[in-house]
Amino acid sequence: MLRHADVWRAIDRLAGKHGMSPSGLARAAGLDATTFNKSKRKSPEGKLRWPNTDSLARILEATGESLNGFVSLIGPSGNQADKRTLPMLSYSEAGKSGLFDEGGQPTGRNWDEFELPAATETGAYALKVTGSGLEPTYRSGDLLVVSPTAPIRRGDRVVIKTRKGDVAVRELVRRTAKRIELRSLNGSREDRAYAPDELRWMARVLWVSQ
Repeated sequence: MLRHADVWRAIDRLAGKHGMSPSGLARAAGLDATTFNKSKRKSPEGKLRWPNTDSLARILEATGESLNGFVSLIGPSGNQADKRTLPMLSYSEAGKSGLFDEGGQPTGRNWDEFELPAATETGAYALKVTGSGLEPTYRSGDLLVVSPTAPIRRGDRVVIKTRKGDVAVRELVRRTAKRIELRSLNGSREDRAYAPDELRWMARVLWVSQ
């Protein structure tokens, strides 16, 4: 029999799996930061509450998890992988030469390490946001976990490197054989479109640790 505590525990585990607190997970899904607080799990009268289906759908979309993946986190132990580390670099330094190879994989010795609470894509790395250039989507101190090998779909946040050497974080709006349209995450900057050969590589932002 499914219990309230099982589902709430799975939400906590989902947040931890993606390097977030329950409040960080709520913000990433566009929900109020208190949505998954302990105080919201019971009514003022002490009656147990279920999380609503809209909230569940939104956190699955925000993390890229499937329903089956969420269900696997329900139970006494859940399905949590061992911790591992990823190469980490400040986003403000990402445009410097010698830090990525032609496929967008980390290279060189100037990378720090970030301990990830669960295993993720092979070749993934973390970029630490500094400054306000990516606000309001990301704030200074956020860690973006990026995969050069994960499939990229419309609406995904991506890191790109142009042939000119510029590195930017954008949202993929549309991609065809002749045009890649990207939306700025900062309202003060223009959206851009590129021909595919104008980009060295494009990698998917898997999740953000806030």
